[in-house]
Amino acid sequence: MVASAQREVDFDLHFTDSTLRIDYIFSGTNRTQHIAVDKLSKTVGWYGRRHHLAQLPLEGNGQITVFDPATGDTLYRHSFSTLFQEWQETEEATRLEKSFENTFLIPFPQHPVDVECRLVDTHRAVRSQLRHRIDPRDILIRDRSRELQTPWRFVRRGGDPKECIDVAFVAEGFAEDQMDDFLAMCDSSVMALAEHEPFRSMMDRFNFVAVMPVSRENGISVPRRGEWFDTALLSSFDTFYMDRYLTTLHLQRLYDVMTGIPFEHFIILANTTEYGGGGIYNSYTMASAKARKYKLEVIVHEFGHSFGGLGDEYAYDDMYETHYPADTEPWEPNLTTLKDFDRKWRDMLPAGTAIPTVPDGRELTTKVGVYEGAGYQSKGVYRPVQECRMKVNQVKEFCPVCQRAMRQIIDFYTR
Repeated sequence: MVASAQREVDFDLHFTDSTLRIDYIFSGTNRTQHIAVDKLSKTVGWYGRRHHLAQLPLEGNGQITVFDPATGDTLYRHSFSTLFQEWQETEEATRLEKSFENTFLIPFPQHPVDVECRLVDTHRAVRSQLRHRIDPRDILIRDRSRELQTPWRFVRRGGDPKECIDVAFVAEGFAEDQMDDFLAMCDSSVMALAEHEPFRSMMDRFNFVAVMPVSRENGISVPRRGEWFDTALLSSFDTFYMDRYLTTLHLQRLYDVMTGIPFEHFIILANTTEYGGGGIYNSYTMASAKARKYKLEVIVHEFGHSFGGLGDEYAYDDMYETHYPADTEPWEPNLTTLKDFDRKWRDMLPAGTAIPTVPDGRELTTKVGVYEGAGYQSKGVYRPVQECRMKVNQVKEFCPVCQRAMRQIIDFYTR
């Protein structure tokens, strides 16, 4: 967790009960990054947190910070990761420049504010940043409050959307006559999350809604087979030429679909039997809704990424660039390079635990140690237990370290 001595910000003094949407374009190569503002818009209702405004639960790979230009005080902070930054570590980024859409929401300010968008690299060094002034009276901020809403309904309601964590299931690749199948999958997904701690004991802190944009064609695009479909979010497999990596590059379409609906986090359910998915911290989870195996397990795993900021605990050593250099401690709470292990799960180690810890095949999901092999690397990156839901789909639970990390995030948003 990121500590902060910042004073508590009074929401009602600086913001209104509305949302400011900022659309950015991130572009570059493996060595360059550029940030540009695309457009601004407004909707009535703010469904994010109203406390801990100037603090972050996790660093992420980037941050949005809102400043009071008169005093320099921090009024609001938000952290995230992006598909763009993942792409920068691919071989393609060494020979091509690309651009990616990114959209972020902040509470609508009462007075002019400075907004800074900052991206960092794998060494946690700032690679690029853009600071710009936003005047809430700007006539080019489009008011979308009266625009037509996508059909939606509550799946499970824990309380007032302004007090709970609001998670939206979004239909992708579903025709209008298939929405009953989508709604059934939403119910199954909520039950799957509720089988896992810390969600099981903290479900009253969550609202789940089902959002039903109709796709013109059924199914999800699979480029390697030449299959392309006109769907609500234009999602596809083969992201970065990885067969099972299922994403959408069209974040503005996603946020257009969500206009006026209470949400903070996305779980996009894709109408396909093809196995796959993806999860990006504070961006979205996407998973196959009809895969023949592990569909619910994939949804839970990917939500661990997008909501909990958890890292993958498996290794395959075929990344073009390392995600986790040895001289830098990862920001993900369940990974360590031992560079700064004291701020991770050292306090959870049983007395006498060796670092690194040799796997012994016993108490696979509960025996906390420091096991080598995680973050896609067999050497130099360590995980908390021998087996965890963030490592393999067959494991039925998150490990104690992952549970604690997500419990802290839930508390951060709701207390």
